[in-house]
Formats: sequence, structure tokens, C-alpha cells
Amino acid sequence: MKKPELIFIPAPGVGHVISALEFAARLLGHDPRVYITVLAIKAPFNSHLDAYTKSLVASQQPRITLIDLPPVDLPPPELLRSVEHYVTVYIESYIPHVQRAVGEIQRSRSGSGSDRSLAGFVLDFFCTSMIDVADGFSLPSYIYLTSNAHFLGLMFHLPPRHDEVGREVRMSDPDLPLQSFTNPVPVSVLPSAVLDGEAGGYAAYVKLARRFRDARGIIVNTFKELEPFAVGSFSRGNSDGPVIYAVGPVIDPKGVPDPSLDRAHWEKIREWLDEQPPSSVVFLCFGSMGSFDADQVKEIAAGIERSGHKFLWSLRPESSQAQLPDGFLERTRGRGVVCGWTPQVEVLGHATIGGFLSHCGWNSILESLWHGVPIVTWPMYAEQQLNAFMMVKELGLAEELRLDYRGHGGIGGHLLPAEEIERAVRRLMGSGAEVTRKKVKEMREAARNAVKEGGSSYDSIGRLIQDFMKSIE
Repeated sequence: MKKPELIFIPAPGVGHVISALEFAARLLGHDPRVYITVLAIKAPFNSHLDAYTKSLVASQQPRITLIDLPPVDLPPPELLRSVEHYVTVYIESYIPHVQRAVGEIQRSRSGSGSDRSLAGFVLDFFCTSMIDVADGFSLPSYIYLTSNAHFLGLMFHLPPRHDEVGREVRMSDPDLPLQSFTNPVPVSVLPSAVLDGEAGGYAAYVKLARRFRDARGIIVNTFKELEPFAVGSFSRGNSDGPVIYAVGPVIDPKGVPDPSLDRAHWEKIREWLDEQPPSSVVFLCFGSMGSFDADQVKEIAAGIERSGHKFLWSLRPESSQAQLPDGFLERTRGRGVVCGWTPQVEVLGHATIGGFLSHCGWNSILESLWHGVPIVTWPMYAEQQLNAFMMVKELGLAEELRLDYRGHGGIGGHLLPAEEIERAVRRLMGSGAEVTRKKVKEMREAARNAVKEGGSSYDSIGRLIQDFMKSIE
């Protein structure tokens, strides 16, 4: 019998590549018949990502192969007013390279007596333009969604809404009734791209979302026990749409390495953590793109200093540390540490971490739930505001600092004062978050059970592989 080979095309961003390759490893571990070829689009913004992709794929040989696609010209810089628009245009320019690469793969499999047969494309949701390439080879497409099932409800909602209204969402619009949410969703927590028609982000979202229903399946990095209503919403009265596979939590247990990380410096920080009491340290980290102006850095510093709690603050870029208030490091010496990049998964897994002040990126949320660490929400970009709303209002798994923060000066931008930060840290680390803390601990067990043999996500992957097999029978 032929063995299924899948063409993976991740989007060239850190969170997207890492999640897609971890899912690839999950598939390989689930069924020894599966083979994967990754077509790597060169990262336009992150020079060390390409090297990391190579090292990760190399560690999973021999059933996974990496093909580096040739470079293309970058889109005009004015498109960067919307990262979503820029990235979709950039990825579309790779269509000829993907067609050539898949054509060569198909010829080599059919003409050499290979026991492998192409079974489908697994595409990042930013790569839905590649569905046309898959169709050209008579192969099914599966979308790999690095976000959650609640976000998927927004993507399904956008095309019919656009056909009816014909414009971007505006702050003055009423709350949206999304099928994946039990509560109406305030416009203020939607991704900025959905609110911005002029820069092209809204048009990019609608264009991507229209292709979702052209996929044979949508693979979501979540698990049924975390989002039962949202996952169930796609099967209620919807027999003609793509099949939804909840396969998470797909997380990278080691975390993404960073060339700027000083391992010796990190070892000293870990020694400091080892000396602290269990669950006594609040961890502040805002993702690879999370940066603040000088005024906001000073407010954060004042808030955590006044809270009286121990802290580990990953403040990036390192130049931001020059914006700290005079005397802050001296006054908090021994009680807290300010550093640059940290291995986030390793930090969250440390017994002394009792809370996480987070930007609410989906990978970060899954990592915190995996380790049973409660979050206080400070979303910043992409779909993080929607994630924060979901975690606080829908699931009761996080404490609210802000749900609609968009930076000091952006759309709806505002300075978040020290008093609010202090109150949020005190609540997170004190008795005010006991209910949340208990629910997060329960979800930790549910997450780990979901990926075990017989768990909901394990079984979902099994059904997905069965569907792959149908393409080569």
C-alpha cells in the first residue's frame, strides 16, 4: 500500500513555523506511514528563523524533508502599513515556486517506484492562496490554524458580513454575533486589521477567509475540552463545510532559541528562580513583537514595584531597559530580575512562577495552560485582543488587566497606568484569583490528557490521517 506524503507550507513567522513543525512531528509520531515535505518560504523579517527551521527538521529525519524555496522580491515597503496585507502578497508571489517544487516531487514519486504518494497540502491560514496550486494537482487542502476555534468563528463570519455590508468593521459598529462565542463580541477586541480598511489588512483578512470553505479540513491548535462550545459550533447545522480537527495543544516543549540569548546569563537567572518560594514570582513577557515606549515602560516598572511581588520581566528589545525609572533596578534588587529574551516555555514550567502577565498570543496561552500558570491579559496586536476576551469572558481562565489595549498611540491607543498594573498583579498573585487558578490547574490536566493515546486530540489526529489515506486509495 502507498504511504501518504503531505506538503506542508507554513507562513514565514516564528509562531507559525514552530507550531506547524511541531504538528508535523506529532503526525509522524502518530503513524509510521506518514511522510512530510516542508516547503520553506524565506522569512522576510527574521534572519535566524530559516536556520532554526533547518535544525528542527533535521532532528526529525528521515520521514520529514525540507525544501528551501528560492527567494522572491519583497513587496513594496508601503504595504507594511498592514503586516497582514504585506505577508499575503509576499506569500502569493511564491505560487510559481511551489508549483515547480510540487511538480518535481510528483514526478519523482510516480517514476521511481516510490512507495509514497502525495495525499494533500497542509497550509498555514496565511497561505490559502496555495489552495489553487493543490487544486491544480488534484490534491485536497487542509488549513492549519495556529490560533483557536473562537478565532475560526470570526474568519467564517467575515466573508458573508462583507458581502452584506461591503466595508471594514468600525469602532461605532454594534457587537458581532459570532457562531463560536456565547457572548456578543465587542468591536474593540477584534484584530486591528479587521478595523483598518485603508491599509489593506481588512481586504487581506476577507480574501484569506473566503478560501476557508474551499479546504477539505481545518486543523485547529486547540482541544475540545478547552473550547467545547466553539468546537461544537462548526458541526451544528453545517454538514457541507470543511471538517474541523482539534489537535492541540501543539506546543514546542523546548521553546524557540534566540541568537541573542546569553546562556550563561540565563543560568544565573534560573539559579535566582531556584531560590524563590513556589508560585511566588510573576513573569512578564510580551512576545517577539511586544515593545513599549518609554512612558509605558516607566508605568510597568512603577506598577510591579508597588505590587511588592517578586518578578521576572522579559523586556525587549534590550534598549528598552534604558527607559527604566532611575533607581528601579537598585530598589528591586533581590526581589526581581529584568532581562532580555528568555526561554518562555522553560520559565513557565518552573515551580516558582505563580502568574503570567502576557500579551495573549495563542502559543503563549497554550504554554501557560500546559504548565497550569494563570494569566493576566495585556493584548497588543494581531488577534490577541480576541484571545483575551475569550479567556476572560468566555472561558474564565484568565484575569483581566485590559482586553482592548492596542499600544500607546495606535487605534484606540492609551497609556496603561501603574495603578492598574499594580492592582492586576496583586489580584493575580493573591487570593483574588483563586477561582481562576483552580480552573487553570484543571485545564492543565485536560490539556495533557487530550494528547495522550485515547484523548480527544489524539483521536482527532487519527481521523485526520484516515482522511489523508482516502486520497491515495
